[in-house]
Parts: sequence; structure tokens; C-alpha cells
Amino acid sequence: MANIKSAKKRILVNQTKADRNKAIRSGVKTAVKKVYAAIDANDKEAAKAALLAATSTIDKATTKGVYHKNYASRKISRLNLAVNKME
Repeated sequence: MANIKSAKKRILVNQTKADRNKAIRSGVKTAVKKVYAAIDANDKEAAKAALLAATSTIDKATTKGVYHKNYASRKISRLNLAVNKME
């Protein structure tokens, strides 16, 4: 454990940020799973609705600095492709 006051604060701040990032990542994973679940169920309307929600969630995570913009763009692109491939 750190002895210096500023080092102790850094530890606390880093833990807070890590917890926030973990929660945001978890939300993104859940949103993506909902899209793929709707695709597996062959429900195009539900898939489109879930895609819209997932896109919003991923964009918010990117804005907050949790994901890199290229990663987010690639993720959204792949989700769009999967939904568009549905019959």
C-alpha cells in the first residue's frame, strides 16, 4: 500500500474509473448479446430494435473513452451486417 497521500488518491481514483469502465463494457456486451439472440430467434423486428439500442450503447461507451472509435465502428458494422443478412 502507498504511503504518500497523492499515491493513495490515485489508487482510489483508478479503482473508481476501472469499476465504471467495467460496468459500461458489461452493458455493451449485454446489448450485443440481445442483438445476436434476436438474430438466432429469427425475429427481424426485435433484431433491428436491439441493434438500435446496441449502437447507442456502443457510441456512448466510445464517447466516454471506454472503447476506441475504430473498435466501436467495427463492432457496429459487424452487427449491422449480421442483421442485414437475416431473411
